[in-house]
Amino acid sequence: MHKRSFINVLPLSFVMFISLVMAACDSNTASNAQLPVMPPANVKMAQPVVQNVTEWDEYTGRIESMSSVDVRARVSGYLDKVNFKAGAKVKKGDLLFEIDPKPFNAQLQYAQAELERANVKLELAKNDLERSERLFKGKAISEEEHDARSKGAREASAAVQSAHANLETAKLNLEYTKIRAPIDGRIGRELITAGNLVSGGGAEATLLSFIVSTDPVYVYVDVDEHLALKYRRQALQAQHKSTIAEPIPAQLALSDDVGFPHKGVIDYSSPRADIKTGTVSLRGVFANTDDLLSSGFFARLRVRASAPYSALLIPDRAIATDQGQHFVWVVNPEQKVEYRSIALGAHIGQSKVIVSGLNPDEWVVVDGLPKLMPGRQVNPEKVVLSESQGEN
Repeated sequence: MHKRSFINVLPLSFVMFISLVMAACDSNTASNAQLPVMPPANVKMAQPVVQNVTEWDEYTGRIESMSSVDVRARVSGYLDKVNFKAGAKVKKGDLLFEIDPKPFNAQLQYAQAELERANVKLELAKNDLERSERLFKGKAISEEEHDARSKGAREASAAVQSAHANLETAKLNLEYTKIRAPIDGRIGRELITAGNLVSGGGAEATLLSFIVSTDPVYVYVDVDEHLALKYRRQALQAQHKSTIAEPIPAQLALSDDVGFPHKGVIDYSSPRADIKTGTVSLRGVFANTDDLLSSGFFARLRVRASAPYSALLIPDRAIATDQGQHFVWVVNPEQKVEYRSIALGAHIGQSKVIVSGLNPDEWVVVDGLPKLMPGRQVNPEKVVLSESQGEN
C-alpha cells in the first residue's frame, strides 16, 4: 500500500517541476524580448592629416650670459662718485666709479720729480765717464777709477729706468681711480656707495658691482649619450650634403611663453661625456635684441631631432590604450566602429605621428570614444583637423 502511494505522488511532483522550468523559460524569453536596442552613438570623426613634420627633443635649462664680469677696485682709496644707474645698459669704457684721485696725483708728481732727478744724475755720470775716458787714455787716472766712473754711469742709467717705471705705475694708479666698464652689457646695483673706503688689487679687492652681457645669450642642457650621437650624425650628414657646415637648429621658450618663439642654434657640444651621468653638455645660442632673456631665467630648449618628412597625424584625444597597446576606432562604410591597433611615432604639437596601422583615407573617431565597442553602430559627424593640433 505504501509503495503504490509513492508511485502515484512521483509523477505529480515531476510534472510540477517541469511546469516551473517551462514557466521560467517563458519569463526569460519575455524579458529578452523586452531589452531595448542601443541607439547609434553620436561621435565625431576625421581623416588623418598628412603633412611635413620635424621632430624636436625638449629639455629644460637656465639662460646664461656669454660674459659676466665682477667690477672690482684696482687701487685702494675712498669712493668719490658713482656714475651709473642701477640696472642700466653700459658700453665698454663707460665710467662707472671714481676713487678720490688726490693721493694718486701726489704720487704721480713725486714720480715725475724722481725721474727728473734720475735724469740729472745720469747726465752728470755720463759727463764724468767722458772725462774719465780722456784721462784714462792719457794715463792720468787709474783703471780702477775709470771702472768706477763707468759703473756709476750704468747705475745712473738704471736709476732712470726705475724712475720711468715708477712714473708709469703712478700714472696707472691714477688711471685706476676711474673704474670703467670692461664689457658691453647690463650692470647691477652699486654694492658700495660713495664715501666708503675700498680696497684694491688681489683677491681681497672690493666688489663694487657686476656686469653681464645681454646679446646673445647661452642656454646649457645635458642630453643622453645616444641623443648626442644622433645630433652629431645629423650634423655630419648635413655637412656631406653641403660644403658649408650648418649648425643644428634650436628653439627656446620662457616660463610664460606659448610655443617656442625664440630661434637659435646649437653651437657647442662637449667633447667629453660625464661618466657619472652618461650625459653630454650642449649649448644653444640665441639673439636677445629686446633684452627679454636674462641670465638665470628658467628656459625650455628644444633641439631639432630629424630632418623634415611627410607623416600621418591624428590628435592625442583620438588615441586610446588597452594594456599598453595603442588603438583607435575606425568608422567603416556601414557606420560601425572597428578596433584598429596602431604604432605611434613622434609627438607633434597636440598630435601623434602614426607609424603603422592606419591609412590616410580612413575615418577615425576623434570625439565620443568612451561610448564605443567593436561593431557598435554610430551616428558620425565629419570634422576637419588642422595641420598640427585640432579642428578648423
